[in-house]
Amino acid sequence: MQRNTFLTALATSWLGLALGGTALAAANDKPLEWVVGYAAGGGSDVVARAIAESMGSSLGRTIVINNKPGAGTNIAAEYAARSKDYGNLVFSADFATLAANPFLFSKLSYNAEKDFQPVGLLVRFPMFLVVSNQVPVSNYKEFVAWAKTQTDGVNWASAGPGSPHHLVGELFREQSGLKLTHVPYRGAAPAITDVVGGQVPAMWVDSATAYPFLNGGKLKAIGVASPQRVATMPEVPTFNEQGLKGFEGYAWQGLVVPTGTPPEVVAAFSKALQTALSSTTVKARLQALGVEPLPGTPAQMASYAKAEREKWGRVIKQVGVKLD
Repeated sequence: MQRNTFLTALATSWLGLALGGTALAAANDKPLEWVVGYAAGGGSDVVARAIAESMGSSLGRTIVINNKPGAGTNIAAEYAARSKDYGNLVFSADFATLAANPFLFSKLSYNAEKDFQPVGLLVRFPMFLVVSNQVPVSNYKEFVAWAKTQTDGVNWASAGPGSPHHLVGELFREQSGLKLTHVPYRGAAPAITDVVGGQVPAMWVDSATAYPFLNGGKLKAIGVASPQRVATMPEVPTFNEQGLKGFEGYAWQGLVVPTGTPPEVVAAFSKALQTALSSTTVKARLQALGVEPLPGTPAQMASYAKAEREKWGRVIKQVGVKLD
């Protein structure tokens, strides 16, 4: 009986491996769909395309980007979470999807913690405080002194309520103790246009959006909310080195798959992702965008997303912002 039990277990194991191999082979016959929750041509789309090319080469598969913008990534997130096409779909889940939306919306059609399995982090966009050239300051100390002279406080723009630009700004207001008033826009582009024009004196903006304006001298950067200076803008000091200790904030993205995707598929995707992020070509393309690659394991991404949910959940509850 013991011998029969052993042989049965062995046969079951072999069958499982065979089926798993068949599933992987079948998956390789179709294009891999990469869902992005933003419009084509934006920063998230460009990042996905830069990494997808290398990943596709490693996997021996064609990767097709499927843009599903709207509702702060919720449309794309629901689509990805509901997919049962395991092994044939990945999704760029970001700051909004995994950290902010669970607190910004009273009800979501997906569960940020249960409906996705992490593959690995992609990139993060350091956040800059920028000011109009009409504002007579060039660093954090001068900004604080100037802000305190403004009787009605200082208006600052963001890409919209609940965006990382907004929430990093709220954290800055809390930690700096300054009188600052949020002016939300529908996207970073119209906001930064008004800052350049002087209609609003300041703005929190991501590195990819800020870079051409700073490089062209159309705006001034007060500081960057990251531990180290950004390689493409090394002249901009961090807030930490200017005295606002421990102040950090990013927009970031990670790659996930729908829960239920076989672990061997997740492992293959993760390996291909790490290869892509370590590629000289991909690193150069990401650096040109002003973003930082974040290589790491699925477990490291899960830990990072959990810490971000806790951090920004507190800020959202404190500010009382809701998007529904």
